[in-house]
Amino acid sequence: MMAWRHYKQGRHLARFRWPVQIFRHKKQAAVFGCDTVAFMSDSNHTFFGGCLSICSNDSISESVNITQHSCSGIGCCQTPLPKGLKKLNISLDSYYNHTSIRNSVNPCDYAILADDTFDISSLKLQPGSEQEEFIYSNATIEWVVKEEKCEISRNSANYACGNNTNCIYSENGQGYRCLCKQGFQGNPYLRCYDIDECKEPSKYKCEGSCKNTFGNYTCRCPFGMYGDGKIDCRGFGITTIVIVVVAIIFTVIVGVLMFITCKQRRKERNFLRNGGMILKHQRVRIFSEAELSKATKNYDKSRFLGEGGFGSVYRGVLSDDNNTQVAVKKPKEVDNMFQIDQEFEHELGIVFQVNHKNVVKILGLCLQTKVPLLVYEFVPNGTLSHHIHDKSSQVLKTWKNCLRVAAEIALALDYFHSLASPTIIHGDVKPSNMLLDENYTAKVADFGASVLLSRDKTVMVTKIQGTFGYLDPEYLMTGILTEKSDVYSYGVVLVGLLTGSKPGSRIASNNDERINIVQYCLSSMEDNSLSQIVSFKVAGAREMKEVEIVAELATKCVSSSGVNYHSM
Repeated sequence: MMAWRHYKQGRHLARFRWPVQIFRHKKQAAVFGCDTVAFMSDSNHTFFGGCLSICSNDSISESVNITQHSCSGIGCCQTPLPKGLKKLNISLDSYYNHTSIRNSVNPCDYAILADDTFDISSLKLQPGSEQEEFIYSNATIEWVVKEEKCEISRNSANYACGNNTNCIYSENGQGYRCLCKQGFQGNPYLRCYDIDECKEPSKYKCEGSCKNTFGNYTCRCPFGMYGDGKIDCRGFGITTIVIVVVAIIFTVIVGVLMFITCKQRRKERNFLRNGGMILKHQRVRIFSEAELSKATKNYDKSRFLGEGGFGSVYRGVLSDDNNTQVAVKKPKEVDNMFQIDQEFEHELGIVFQVNHKNVVKILGLCLQTKVPLLVYEFVPNGTLSHHIHDKSSQVLKTWKNCLRVAAEIALALDYFHSLASPTIIHGDVKPSNMLLDENYTAKVADFGASVLLSRDKTVMVTKIQGTFGYLDPEYLMTGILTEKSDVYSYGVVLVGLLTGSKPGSRIASNNDERINIVQYCLSSMEDNSLSQIVSFKVAGAREMKEVEIVAELATKCVSSSGVNYHSM
């Protein structure tokens, strides 16, 4: 801001106007002279002030040597200016018409606009040291874009700040202006662009590797040192670091190799113990542990299909050209079923050759785990148990579908008993082990309790396996497993198809005695009330006749003795 000089020859009023905006710091109007009166105001007359500067005969020496902090009315006076001042009028006049000024004193009057830190000692009143035409002070003018707050302006279409800027609100002028954010430079009202600090090392310190980021930069200390590269890097010598790093790498490599070796040896031991040397020469696909883990997403909960007495089943997707879906069964624990010996290896090879449309096909197994993992074809439409007992399922709401499913199960069991060589006894025939494929065709699954036997042999088991309610009573008493056991269980399944009830269910009979559903079905046959207990719609007398025939078949399956049992 320039300082204006006015020379007084007579009584004269000088007026100076500064059209300004808002001052950034505290401002003052300073007046210099030995007979000077200053009047200050704005154009709206909301501010008015003034001061008087004189030089008495006793204070000439002080007046002509004004020090930095002596502007108190002797040779100099000042008036603070309020915030928000936008225009300033200064009028200079002489109180004594300069008659009191000696010849040794400069007769000029000065008025300046300056910060409160301005050094006023640079102005002299001696006649031989007249000031330059213009004297520059340190006053800084702050301007604003609009008298409006940042929060309001950001939402308007005329918001002046560009990208990467901060909006600064000034209480002085009750408006806002724009500044580039830290790490950016440019015109904040057009565009602020990122500063590449790495290209200005003299300005931005970095002792190591510098990398520019948006609005900032990172600095990594040199190898072997640590700390903030922008401030200071400390650390050990490079040789020590190299030795330590090499030692760590060597230890890690040895540890990883030992882990891989131990894991591989464990897989090989499991493979041999589980009969891999014999099974790999048969028509059996051998899966690796890693292959099945990947297919099931490491046996994730989202792939869980169900759980039975012998283990959990997970859905998997193989990494082949067809993305084949499979069901992977993980047995719970090692039991007699998985005590792999030479006989079981031979029997398992036969089971893998089973190929019947109503039997879930076993695709392969994994022998690298402690207990072999079995891999089956994936059957998408759930278990028969779900469709029998879930009231929302419509699959078994017609007799036609019930009869078809019953016939398909019978075909599978007949294949096991009559066509397979040697004979296969399933041992756990129940609705939850019957699956329905995409066409709702029934498929028998879960051979966990199955055994193979020659036609001239019977099997005495040491541990009863199966599901109570479906187990043959003679098998429970004697421990001898025969085809009769599967026939009995099939009869209970027929009762479930007819009534929609579980074998353990108890229902009130005609004499109000509560009996189980199998007994109730038998009694309904005797008193011709079968139509009252079926769980599906019967279309006419012809279908009802078929229902009665199947119900009679079910009673024969569950009531005949072991000597006169009916075959599938």
